[in-house]
Amino acid sequence: MATESRLVLSHVVGERSQKSSDQLIKNTAKKLSSIPLFVTDGLKFYIKSLRKQYGKLKQFAPTGKRGRPRSPKLIVDELLKYAQVIKIRAEGKLKSVVKRIIFGEGINSKMISTSYIERLNLTCRQDNNRISRKTIGFSKKAEELDHQMTLYFACYNYCRKHRSLKYKDETGIARLNCPAKHAGLIDHVWCLHELLVYPYHKIQTYY
Repeated sequence: MATESRLVLSHVVGERSQKSSDQLIKNTAKKLSSIPLFVTDGLKFYIKSLRKQYGKLKQFAPTGKRGRPRSPKLIVDELLKYAQVIKIRAEGKLKSVVKRIIFGEGINSKMISTSYIERLNLTCRQDNNRISRKTIGFSKKAEELDHQMTLYFACYNYCRKHRSLKYKDETGIARLNCPAKHAGLIDHVWCLHELLVYPYHKIQTYY
């Protein structure tokens, strides 16, 4: 999620695994023209995924000395900034929150937060019976769930107005934006019909 516009850039349906993490980072990178600040929870897989996506192999020249030559080393892009928010719990209660910078320098501690994505997760579960826990409506097939979540996030981005995205129009009247309009991708908030009949073009779109 892009926190300023609340735009959901990508989603992956699957287990919290290295494969899912790799796919999420790869899909997100395709939609961006630059490297953003990444902030996640303490799940270990994201570090490796970001290394894969934004890392380059550095080859070391032969030294002419005896012995085995140095192996290539994966070096992450110096523009990559990544931090984690780690919540420490004991006996089911939150004891402390630790902010840890993994890659990059000069990251404002106020920007290291997962509040928006946590709120999005709650909103998704409230809106969507397929991902509500302990209900008979819980999705049984990953493929069907993926299709449904794709439609849900498209509607969330292009059709749903957000109270946090307020602005004043040319007459001074307060209005609400949807994420896609706030990000400059569209010029007005779409209705569901516009979303469903819009021509689909499989091209790379930078945000």
